[in-house]
Amino acid sequence: MRISKIRRKLAENQPILCTKMNTLDPVVADLIGWLGFDCLWLCNEHTGIDWDRMGHLVKAASYHNMDTVIRVAKGAYTDFIRPLELGATGVMVPHCMSAEEAREVGRMTKFQPQGRRALDSGNADGAYCMVPLAKYLEHANANTFTIVQIEDPEALDQVEEIVAAPGVDLVFVGPADLSHGLGVPGQMRDPRIVKCLEDVAAACKKHGKHWGTPSSPENAPRLLEMGARFLACGADVLGMSAYFRDIRSKFEGFGCTFENRLP
Repeated sequence: MRISKIRRKLAENQPILCTKMNTLDPVVADLIGWLGFDCLWLCNEHTGIDWDRMGHLVKAASYHNMDTVIRVAKGAYTDFIRPLELGATGVMVPHCMSAEEAREVGRMTKFQPQGRRALDSGNADGAYCMVPLAKYLEHANANTFTIVQIEDPEALDQVEEIVAAPGVDLVFVGPADLSHGLGVPGQMRDPRIVKCLEDVAAACKKHGKHWGTPSSPENAPRLLEMGARFLACGADVLGMSAYFRDIRSKFEGFGCTFENRLP
């Protein structure tokens, strides 16, 4: 059973760099792992990765000691725990609207004494029943993490209570959805979004939790100074599109033409 790189680095107050993968090929996960990223972000909220493919992606990441966090679809408790049973290190629950919901997420994703996660040690995370049950439970609680996303106006007046919820290890602010919910799509510097980041930072410092948000190399220093330690930057589709746009641009200079739909 793996020791979580993220849990270790967060305990040492080190920053984490996570990158997102929209495609479904384990080769891409393998490539990212070779480059030494801390964490691979997979998504089952906006994409439909089947559980078999998800397991292959998690294993590809684990070969490089790279953690995986899977943003789950909001649904039954099984949607929250299956990624962990496949061997993923963390789950990210989108659109946490209240402290009550955050407490329920923590309860469903942690074993006793922290919560009441449904128990089955016969999967990848339990080494297929080949370790004593007590050791499995202890290891799982120590080496997995639960993230809730604050990305809706409804959550803004409950930030501290959400952060303090038992079982929640990390709070991730989603400024894109938050700007949309506030009626200012794409305006990431809206004062209400800035205040949300400040409130989350203060609450995490008070309650000994960690927080994160999407980042760029340009704003990373400011976020790190505010206390953010889980930075999400980049995606495979962004990298591929930039690469092929560059090739296209260069060959246009040689007289090649492209019957493309996008500029």
